This record gives sequence, structure tokens and C-alpha cells, in this order.
Amino acid sequence: MNVRRLIPTTALAGAVALGLVSLSACAGTSDAADGGEGGKLDVVTSFYPMQYLAEQIGGGRVAVETLTKPGVEPHDLELKPKQIGSLGEADVILYLKGVQPAVDEAIAQAGAKHTVDATALTKLEAHGTGAGHDHGHGEEGHEHAEDEGHDHGSEAGTDPHVWLDPVKYAEVAKGVGSAFEKADPNHAADYRKNTDALVKKLGELNTEFETGLKNTATRTFITTHSAFGYLAERYHLEQEGISGVDPESEPSPARMKELQEIAAKDKVSTVFFETLASDRTAKTLAGDTGLKTDVLDPLEGITDKSRGSDYIEVMRSNLTALKKALGAK
Repeated sequence: MNVRRLIPTTALAGAVALGLVSLSACAGTSDAADGGEGGKLDVVTSFYPMQYLAEQIGGGRVAVETLTKPGVEPHDLELKPKQIGSLGEADVILYLKGVQPAVDEAIAQAGAKHTVDATALTKLEAHGTGAGHDHGHGEEGHEHAEDEGHDHGSEAGTDPHVWLDPVKYAEVAKGVGSAFEKADPNHAADYRKNTDALVKKLGELNTEFETGLKNTATRTFITTHSAFGYLAERYHLEQEGISGVDPESEPSPARMKELQEIAAKDKVSTVFFETLASDRTAKTLAGDTGLKTDVLDPLEGITDKSRGSDYIEVMRSNLTALKKALGAK
């Protein structure tokens, strides 16, 4: 089982207004003007959700390197010496604390002056195996939450999967935009314009989810990886995870029995699995209960198996899958 514990990150400065991690001053000059690839701002990101923000907000003004290559399960990432070295040379490091212990540790040791932790740009919440809300199960339906949850996030017990909620992701995007403006003030107007465009797209995506999931036959979905707590809360759904927020952990026999009961009670039709982790437990549960299986992508990476080429496209595919599984009307 992967261990995802909070690792102190001493390289981070104190948070300033809007929860943005403090960026060291550049003596009033732009880092991009001093070096980087072709005069661009060199940005190192931890994994795909941060890469997408950097590319969308930075546009042609940034050169983005991502530590987690396509197809690699982010939580299991082990950095190579060259990657660790790149952290010290970056103009900006953008990561999400609590998802990748190896990255957290390397950043703490790198001492880079412009470091942005996305968890400081929005409010984190605690989500157990379920979404953390009672949508009809009462106390009985959530007895597992405390036992099955994991200490996984930038604060003990918090859930870092904020990018799967378009509203929270937009909050992070605004903070990243501000960070780029401070790191490269000569091109602040470009970053602001790109940030506004991205926030608009995320707002439209949120509206699509709200509309598409407003009327459904059931509000409960079962997934191998409990990454969708924020999404479930945003759209008044009930997430029931097979194995908690750790996609590789094994569910207990008691949990599997409980899920069978939930599936029957809430008329669940589908067990979801993801593209970067094993589908064995999903297929086992589906076989035992006569349910179908489908993909609900936590968007931790884009590969040729992804149902879309970027964040927006894959999220729309997730919406399509949820509407089908939940019996949207």
C-alpha cells in the first residue's frame, strides 16, 4: 500500500493574501527576461493537473516541464537526480502538496525561491471513503468512513483532489495566475488574460455538470479510487469508494459486502475504475453484484487510453459516464 503522509515542506514561505504561497521578490525584474528557454519563464509542475494550469495560464510565455510522465501513477513517482536538479533551476515550481511524497520532499530540499503549493489556493476538506454527506443512507451508510479513510493531504485527513471540482480548480487557477504575474511582471497582462479565459471555461464546465446531474435516478456512484469527494459534494452526489483515496489499497471483505448492500439499496448500475490503476477490484465487485463497469478518470495523467486529450475533454467524458450510470433524465 502506498503511504501518503504529510511531509513538512520547509522551502515554502509564509502564505500571503488570498492564500497564495509567498513568492520571493525579483528586484522588480522578470525572471523570464534573465534566462529560461528562449526568454520564457521556466515552470516545473508536479503532475498533469498542475501542468494543465501552467500551460493554459502561461501560454507562449512559459516553458513547462512536468515531473510525472504520461502513464505513471503520480502517487508512486520516484524522482531521478536530473529531475531533482531541475527544481533548483526553475523560475516557478507548481505542485499540489500531499499527493506525491517524493515531490514534496524534493521541493523542500530544493530551496527554490518561487514555489506555489496549490493546496494553499483553495480550502481543503476531509473526505472519507464516502463523499462525507448523508444522501439517504443515514448513520448506517457511513460507519465505514472513519475506518476506511487515509491520512492523505496537506493537512492530516484532508483530501487533495481539488482539481476534480471545476469551481475549486478555478480558485487554484486564479492563484496560479497571480503567482505567474509576480514571477514575471513584464507579462502580467498576458497571464491575467489567460487566467480569465481558463476560469470562464471552468465556469462553463461547472454549469454542464450542474445541468447534467440535476435529475438522476440515483445519486450514488461506486468507484475504486475515492478521488471524487469534492465533485460529489459539489453536485450533491454520494461517492462510495471501494478502497479509499489510495487507488492501490485492498478493500476488506466487510467493505465489499457493504458495497453490495449499498448497490442494491441505491439502485447502482455501474462500478467505476480508472485508467492508471488496476481494475481488478472493480471487476470483482461488479461480477459479484451483476453490475457494469466503466471509467471515471481522476485525471492524474493523460495517456492514449484517456477519453480526451486534455482536462476539459476528459471531464466531459466523466460527465457522460456519470449521467449514464446515474440514470440522468
